[in-house]
Amino acid sequence: MIEINDKSIRLKLGSFELMHKKDFPMFAVGYGENTYEMSHGNFNISKYYKIKIPLREFKVISKTSESYEILFYSHSGEELKCRFNISMDALNIEILSHSEQLNRFWIYIPASENEEIYGCGEQYSYLNLRSKRVPLWVSEQGVGRNKREIITHFANFKDDAGGDWYTTYFPQPTFVSSKNYYAIVHSYAYSEFDFSHRDFHELEIHEIPQKIEFGVGESLIDTVIKLSKNIGLPNPLPEWIYNGVILGLQGGRDVVMPKIMNALEKGLKITGLWIQDWEGKRITTFGKQLMWNWVYDESMYPDLPGMINQLKSMGIRTLGYINTFLALEGSLYKEASQKGYLVKKNNGEEYHVVVTTFPAALVDFTNPEAREWIKNVIKSNMIGIGLSGWMADFGEYLPTDAVLYDGTQAELYHNRYPVEWAKINAEVVQEAGKKGEVVFFMRAGNLYSAKYSTLFWHGDQLVNWSRDDGLPSVIVAALSMTMSGIGLTHSDIGGYTTLAKNVPDIVVTKRTKELFMRWAEQATFTPVMRTHEGNWPDENWQFDSDEETLEHFARMSKVHYALKPYIKHLVEEYTCKGKPIIMPLNLKYKVDNVEELKYQYLFGEDLLVAPVVESGQNVKKVFLPDDEWIHLWSGKKYSGGIYEIETPIGYPPVFYRLSSRWKDIFEKAGGVE
Repeated sequence: MIEINDKSIRLKLGSFELMHKKDFPMFAVGYGENTYEMSHGNFNISKYYKIKIPLREFKVISKTSESYEILFYSHSGEELKCRFNISMDALNIEILSHSEQLNRFWIYIPASENEEIYGCGEQYSYLNLRSKRVPLWVSEQGVGRNKREIITHFANFKDDAGGDWYTTYFPQPTFVSSKNYYAIVHSYAYSEFDFSHRDFHELEIHEIPQKIEFGVGESLIDTVIKLSKNIGLPNPLPEWIYNGVILGLQGGRDVVMPKIMNALEKGLKITGLWIQDWEGKRITTFGKQLMWNWVYDESMYPDLPGMINQLKSMGIRTLGYINTFLALEGSLYKEASQKGYLVKKNNGEEYHVVVTTFPAALVDFTNPEAREWIKNVIKSNMIGIGLSGWMADFGEYLPTDAVLYDGTQAELYHNRYPVEWAKINAEVVQEAGKKGEVVFFMRAGNLYSAKYSTLFWHGDQLVNWSRDDGLPSVIVAALSMTMSGIGLTHSDIGGYTTLAKNVPDIVVTKRTKELFMRWAEQATFTPVMRTHEGNWPDENWQFDSDEETLEHFARMSKVHYALKPYIKHLVEEYTCKGKPIIMPLNLKYKVDNVEELKYQYLFGEDLLVAPVVESGQNVKKVFLPDDEWIHLWSGKKYSGGIYEIETPIGYPPVFYRLSSRWKDIFEKAGGVE
């Protein structure tokens, strides 16, 4: 519905509305400049605003039954011409033209005080973003991510790499409101979504966007489903991925094969071997890292294709690793450099970026020939030797002062770079005829990454219990991704970032036995289980560090496998219909304050999971929504309420709905010994 008179505009869809009056203009425009300082993928951004002008006046230029063209303007001459396309459940605002020189844009959305806001991509600290001002910029997530923590201060002192609560690999200019509407801003520019005002939300975009969309749903879950469909759904996961865990190992054939055989003897269900060092390794002060030359290392993995075939005959697929960089020592760098496929500086030299301790070159995705070249590298050197998947890492490091092949301003391409990386990988799978067989997983992303990448992982968490960067943070990350329309997520079991060497004793952080076991329990109730040894493997507790850990991990892998029919159903419902997989409780039940319950989640509509996220927690307080529930492990019946649940290792609080049609599957999973 749209109402227009001489002084105001009001657009209303369900409980969502936009309005324009002289004392509450819908839009403001302006001009400004940002400066960016990048350190190891972390950014300090300084913003300068030359002008900001509310567009208080308007004039209807034309109208039809479904659209209006309206000119918004100021007395000083700034103009913005928009087309409003209206349907029963959606409003699209197209920006048709604007005054020259303008590169800042604000839109104001009426808000209510008790409204909750979710999304903005992958958020690790907060689920409800009401009262927050959220910057949207692809970057490293940071180490610690909390300025009250000493690890964050140390990371900032050493490399300016501590991050903050809002720093993320995967921001996305979308949000969902508890008033059952979603918003999408079609822009890859730096943006800030400000939900801190009592009566309105302010979306600030550092360019004039092409389009802004709003959609409404009949319920909150219906709204999330509509958002998911709008930004795009990925292909279903391969059948093999449901058959156990993806075991992350490294060190060469003589190291990984005995570990595989020992784990199988202990009953571990293994569906994949992920060898991130298939292309070789390098040792740095940060730990064991990789040689970014995407050709398999014959000294570490002699006859790797033969090893891959051997494992496949055992029901185990092999996965590798690739990222957006090229090692300067490698043969592929020399080829790409000679052909001009790399990101450059203003002076025409190649832009070599320091990631951790060494420089590397970036492939320029705006160059069509460079895109085809890196695609052929993946097809030949990875799929060609039999790999069934890979981690497609990074995407956050494009410098804003770089010069790109097609002339696009790097500042405006920065947030788009990981999306194009996902698209390149998706095209490889499609062109190689491996759709439904190959899986690749990414951490970085932005708008429309969801329809390209087959799977996401939550990045490089600390190997600890911290709320902002440890085990608890991956639960919030999964839920925020769901509320951003993205359903297929998982994490490195046990975390990744280890502070073990070359650091003061006060910040030493190593994975413990308890942390690994509790993380494995949480990962059991996600679509995919995958381990990572971390950047200092020898300092971390691993899945096979002792018999008890290996037996525990084997049992959790069997529980996950027992849930295969249910998990496969959830994935199909998401990839085909957009139905969420890992959900906050308020997508199905009435919950007063979901932020207080952000470390519980629904795994599908029929399982409630409340992972143990604190060390030494033998009893956990669990909220059960108004329904009839069965404790997965004991079979004890519960109704809605708050309960103290015992949580011995191997038995995290998990419940299923009494009325679930998957009851037999859950009983089988709960009875796994």
